[in-house]
Amino acid sequence: MRTPTRRSALGAGIALAGGGLLAACSSSAPDDSGRGAARDYVSPSGKEVAAAESARRPGAVRKVRLTATPATLDLGGRTVRSWSYGDELPGKEIRVTAGDTLEATLANHLPQSTSVHWHGLALRNDMDGTPGLSQPAVKAGASFTYRFATAHPGTYWFHPHSGVQQDRGLYAPLIVEDPKEPLRYDKEWVVVLDDWVDGVDGSTPDAVLAELRKGMDMDHGGMDHGNMDHGGMKMEHQGMDMSLGRSGAGRVTTASLSTGTAARKGPGGSSGPSRMMMGATSDLLGGDAGDVAYPYYLVNGRTADDPQTFRAKPGDRVRIRFVNAGGDTAFRVALGGHRMTVTHTDGFPVAHAETDALLLGMGERYDVLVTVKDGVFPLTALAEGKKQSARALLRSGGGAAPKPSARPKELDGKLLRADQLTADASVRLKPGKPDRTIELRLTGSMEKYDWAINGKPYDPDRRYPVRAGERVRLSFVNNTTMWHPMHLHGHTFSLGSSGPRKDTAIVLPGRTVHADFDADNPGLWMLHCHNVYHSESGMMTVLGYLK
Repeated sequence: MRTPTRRSALGAGIALAGGGLLAACSSSAPDDSGRGAARDYVSPSGKEVAAAESARRPGAVRKVRLTATPATLDLGGRTVRSWSYGDELPGKEIRVTAGDTLEATLANHLPQSTSVHWHGLALRNDMDGTPGLSQPAVKAGASFTYRFATAHPGTYWFHPHSGVQQDRGLYAPLIVEDPKEPLRYDKEWVVVLDDWVDGVDGSTPDAVLAELRKGMDMDHGGMDHGNMDHGGMKMEHQGMDMSLGRSGAGRVTTASLSTGTAARKGPGGSSGPSRMMMGATSDLLGGDAGDVAYPYYLVNGRTADDPQTFRAKPGDRVRIRFVNAGGDTAFRVALGGHRMTVTHTDGFPVAHAETDALLLGMGERYDVLVTVKDGVFPLTALAEGKKQSARALLRSGGGAAPKPSARPKELDGKLLRADQLTADASVRLKPGKPDRTIELRLTGSMEKYDWAINGKPYDPDRRYPVRAGERVRLSFVNNTTMWHPMHLHGHTFSLGSSGPRKDTAIVLPGRTVHADFDADNPGLWMLHCHNVYHSESGMMTVLGYLK
């Protein structure tokens, strides 16, 4: 298991760079004055950031090249034009060893600016990939080299942080291997889940966002979707090749349909069916499941009709690394005929726990171990509340593959939530009360699609101050009728005193989630909902380290 020595050294370096603690249990309000003298923030490329990087003790350099480019992608029975890293979906996996320095050169062949965010990594701030905050956008035709130490082993991934580009094919797994790996297994399977709309019948993520931002109107039946402060719409066309739906009181429930959708003009005059979702409901998600009715759901870039097959032998112990790269969909995942032993979430180890199924919000990752039985088994990823599934196959023997419609009974068995897991002792935060509490009210509605934090849409100059060395508590208060997967850049937080270490956590409607972290990585860091349409509509903010 990992030991706290590297983290302790990092914390000591940051404390020297960032100064002393504030008074205990102080609260934090956003700085609306921008970069005035009253709030002197650490620069993303400041000396404090350099000191933190040096404390990570960067090691051997691992060089890779990424090319963001328009591409023709085969989803398995359906070919679409989209954007990707190279011509692969997902993009080619990057694999390094903890302690390595990753040097990744991005060549932007897209028709617009882009960036790369390294999701889940505690890395130097100026390599975080958030345009307008930690770096300038990488313009069309330009390139940029990301270079940073990879301090912590785990399952991570990377994607753009520019508009709704993530909901195209621009994503790939990043695996940071543990040089002292404590787990024993025979094979490893990286499973990337996604919801897909780009290039299908003229649809694009930008057109989906434009439709969502219009809110509910008579074109969508004039029905009420709920009271989400920043979500604009209240209806969800469940499965109707329509994609706008949020949740709430007065939710409309409709059967999943695949026909009868009207074409509408998207940005730039592009046409495509409505993608507004209606009637997607899930008790696991507290009601409303999502806004967007995707035509396809994918496992490793393949539809359920043409799935990827992973091969093993009976008795093999397989490590499966799950990544939810979706834009608007939580996935309930199970492997038919098998139980899973959860070993990690969001890259950090937990006390091992057995389960039949897992629920992954957008941006979340889970690692599990399974002991393979003899036969052919579906690994099914149910689009939670949306009544469609993606799948892959595990083959360890002869026999016919189950039909795409097969539903493993494990999907309805025991399901572990993140708050039921316990962090491994090696990565638990030291006991202590927060020095600072930041209340983050999640606000918005489907009617207006005005998602925000504390009622204010994203402004890079509005920052919540913290100081290096503090224990900080984030109190996510969900005032909406929609669930939100909240993601913090550059850090991991603890759910409860001994709860799992995570960087992305589901906050159900009407609930409050407390997330504690040690401020040990100076800079300006994004904190946002990982529903790409919510974040792009305003549910983002910034944590800024004070000098």
